[in-house]
Amino acid sequence: MTTPTKSKFVFRQPKLCYITNVFTLPFKVTVWISSLVLVIIISGGLYCIAIWESYRVNKLHVQQKEFIEPKFSSAFFMAFGAVCQQGSDSIPQTTPGRIITIILFTSLMFLYTSYSANIVALLQSSSTSIQTLNDLLHSRLQVGVDDTVFNRFYFPNATEPTRRAIYLQKVIPPGQTPRYFPIEEGVKMIRQGLFAFHMETGAGYKLVGETFLENEKCDLEEIQFLQVPDPWLAIQKNSSYKEMLKIGFRKFRESGIQSREVALLYTKKPNCISRSSTFIGVTIVDCYPAIQILLIGYLIAFCIFIIEILYYYRTKIITEIILLNRNIPYTE
Repeated sequence: MTTPTKSKFVFRQPKLCYITNVFTLPFKVTVWISSLVLVIIISGGLYCIAIWESYRVNKLHVQQKEFIEPKFSSAFFMAFGAVCQQGSDSIPQTTPGRIITIILFTSLMFLYTSYSANIVALLQSSSTSIQTLNDLLHSRLQVGVDDTVFNRFYFPNATEPTRRAIYLQKVIPPGQTPRYFPIEEGVKMIRQGLFAFHMETGAGYKLVGETFLENEKCDLEEIQFLQVPDPWLAIQKNSSYKEMLKIGFRKFRESGIQSREVALLYTKKPNCISRSSTFIGVTIVDCYPAIQILLIGYLIAFCIFIIEILYYYRTKIITEIILLNRNIPYTE
C-alpha cells in the first residue's frame, strides 16, 4: 500500500514570445513565399502599367493628372505600402492599372486580417517547449528547491548527468547563494514566471490553489526529478500479521477509504477551467522583434546618412581642388 506523495519541479510554461519570434508564426513558410511572390508579380504588373502610362503622356500626349513613375522601385514601394496597409500618393489612371491595384489591396487586406488575428492569439499563448529535465537545464528558467532535509540529501547525491548538471548549474550556481527556499516563497516565485520550483506537489498545489488566479493555473507544468520509489508500509519478515494487514489494506482500497483520506491529505494539480477568460497585457518582450527591426532600420538609415555626408564633403573637396587648379572660384 503506497502513498501518492510526489516531489517534482513545478513551473509555469513561459510565454511563446520567450521561446521564438511570434511575428513569423502566423503563416507557414509556403504562405510567406506565396505572399512575397504575389507582391513581386503585382509590382511587375504595376511597373508595366507605369511604363505604358508614361508613354501615353510623353509620346501620345494624352492628358493625365498623375501617373506612377516608370521605375520598378516605385511600383515595388507602392506594393510594399499596401502590405503595410498604407495608401499611395499616386494610382494608375488606366483601367488595367486600377484593376491590378484593387486586386493588390483586396488580397493583402485578407492576409493582413488573418495575420493580425493570429498574432493576438499567439501573444496570449504559452509554449510547450519544456517537457524534460534536459529542456529545463537549457532553458532560461531559474530553479529553486524546497528547503527540506531529503532535498538537501538527494540533490547533491544525484549522479545522472542531466540531474547533476541541474544541481551544479542552477541549484548551486557558482558564486551565488544556493537556491533553497521555503515552499511559500517558492510558490510565489512560480507565480511570477520564469521559475521552476522543486516541491512536494500535495503541499505545493494547496498553496497554488489559494494564491493563483484561474488563468495562471493553466500554464502549470511539472517534471519528475527524484528517482526514488514510493513509500511502503513495512512489517517484519515472516510475520503472522502479514495476511491480516494485506486483507485489511485491500478493504481500505476497495471501500474508498484510502482514496478519501488521500484526497484530504494531498491536493491534486489544479484543473484549467478559464484559459481564455482573462486578457494578458502585451509587454516589451512580446514586441522585441518589432522593436529590433525598427532599431536596425534606424541604424542603417543613420549609417547611410553619415556616408552621404562624407560623400558630399569628399565631392566638395575634389571639386574645389579641380577649380583651384584651373583658377576658377568655387561657388556652391
